[in-house]
Amino acid sequence: MPVRRLPPLRALEAFMRTVRSGSARSAADELGLSPSALSRRIANLEDFVGKKLFTRARQSMQLTDEGHNFYEAVSPHFDALARAVEGQSEKISLLRLHLGVLPLFGSQRLFPRLGELRRLHPLLHIDIDTGPHLEDRVGDTLDAAIILSKGPDTSLHAVRLDYNKVHAITSRTLAEQLGPAPDPEKLSRQTFLIHNELPESFVAWKRELGLEDLEPAAIDHYDSGQLLLAAAAEGLGIAIMHDDHLRRADDSRLTDLYGVEVESPYSYWFVCKPTALEERPVRLFHDGLVRAGL
Repeated sequence: MPVRRLPPLRALEAFMRTVRSGSARSAADELGLSPSALSRRIANLEDFVGKKLFTRARQSMQLTDEGHNFYEAVSPHFDALARAVEGQSEKISLLRLHLGVLPLFGSQRLFPRLGELRRLHPLLHIDIDTGPHLEDRVGDTLDAAIILSKGPDTSLHAVRLDYNKVHAITSRTLAEQLGPAPDPEKLSRQTFLIHNELPESFVAWKRELGLEDLEPAAIDHYDSGQLLLAAAAEGLGIAIMHDDHLRRADDSRLTDLYGVEVESPYSYWFVCKPTALEERPVRLFHDGLVRAGL
């Protein structure tokens, strides 16, 4: 059986890097080429496929419609080839991603998906950082982060991961004591549990129930969503959290107080520096999980 003729792989790599970096200059820098050498490689690929893949104007290169179609057709196979070579090579070093993440998101949403990512990219390993000020450390000690925010810094590449509702979550025993309808007097004798990353959620919840003047007996603050849910399950207070947190906890001791849904000011976001997407570990995580709906 005759072997099919393959495109020049260096030219194909130059094409893929140019498209994914969004800049011919960035692609040339990544490959250690001059801009003219990069252009020649792409011209060789265009000769091979018999199509104009880019339009060239001064210093910029823009995908043509045929170039876009070519990229969509070739991209998954290019990545599959890269994974196959990585999996068979003992000389390629590990790909390491330094990722900041809140512990509850990590346990409920990230870790159940990491096995899938590891099967696709066995050389990708992730260092998890659950420390404070994740957004501020992106681009410094972190390659990327998953944060709770009303809206990330506009200088960051950001992908919104969800839209949430605020719920009051408490033990079933306490919910029975408080009754099916909001009672300001009873609520004023309660302790409310607030996550440090969700300070305005309690304000939104009170406003929705018409309880703007409610002053509870105490407000306890937590920096761990897991501990906050555990405290609520033990009857230590009423946790103001997201509906997603309650659903994924799957704890029969917990219930949604009053069943009131309130639009949350906060969402989970994936953030990184725009240039970080040019780094293979960040791009693999981004394309493998974030774009797939983490």
